[in-house]
Amino acid sequence: MSDPGLIDEREVEFSFMRAQGAGGQNVNKVSSAAHLRFDIRASSLPEAIKERLLALNDSRITQEGVVVIKAQQYRSQEQNRWDALERLEALVRSVAKPPKARRATRPTRGSQMRRLEGKSQRSETKALRGKLRGE
Repeated sequence: MSDPGLIDEREVEFSFMRAQGAGGQNVNKVSSAAHLRFDIRASSLPEAIKERLLALNDSRITQEGVVVIKAQQYRSQEQNRWDALERLEALVRSVAKPPKARRATRPTRGSQMRRLEGKSQRSETKALRGKLRGE
């Protein structure tokens, strides 16, 4: 793991199962796929990071606030375990930095003029579609 203070491994729950897909006898006999579960609300992460994680619209986060990651890319249990941990850390790192606050700005005079010109051109085009008056 790259950042030692990010996630406490004691808060992560692992279970191992047989991987899906191709792999021959190894897939049929060895439980090498790692299933990681991490409860966001019960973790020791800072409150701000917890809130941003729970606000994410990510299919890996359940309604109860548990991150579920399944890693089955590698043939060994240990490699899949590390892969799942890395993916969890990447998810936490993605929300670790608070989003930059948007500062409202005024539209430029040129953009206002272009907008109004476009509106008047569309208005003229639509006016030409109507019935002719006075004829």
